[in-house]
Amino acid sequence: MRKLLSLAAALSLFSTAVVAQNKPASPPAKAEGKIGGKNISVDYSAPSKRGRVIMGGLVPYEKVWRTGANAATTLRTDADVTIGNLAVPAGTYTLYTIPGEKEWTLIVNTQTGQWGTNYDQSKDLGRVKMSVKPVKDTVETFVVDVKPSGAKNGTLALTWENTEASVPITAR
Repeated sequence: MRKLLSLAAALSLFSTAVVAQNKPASPPAKAEGKIGGKNISVDYSAPSKRGRVIMGGLVPYEKVWRTGANAATTLRTDADVTIGNLAVPAGTYTLYTIPGEKEWTLIVNTQTGQWGTNYDQSKDLGRVKMSVKPVKDTVETFVVDVKPSGAKNGTLALTWENTEASVPITAR
């Protein structure tokens, strides 16, 4: 009986260790919201801080960033929207950003399905400025949020470490 219990305990520990090893460092995540009654979603991979300097370090300032990890971050909208001052027709796009200390640029790119670092500027639908503000508490894991605020308005927000970058979205 004692051998059987020891074997069961050992198998339990081993299976827990195997499951922990298979957890991705930047798991898939999804942000969804309705703006003007229309669905908007963002599929991305959510990296974590894990003791690293993120803004200006892992995510360098003034360079194109894949806006997450792994495969390219994908925006889907089932309606025509305006992001900042950029008209975005209903469809699927890739989002990139250019982070800065005081201002970010959001890039809406028409190429989809690629790995996150395969950025082709010739496929840009357009670029818009994002507002940047500090957040009070450190955000360990990168978060994308689609926040409705009114009948046809909302915000796309990107938050990580001590920074939130956001841009308004309007349903057309």
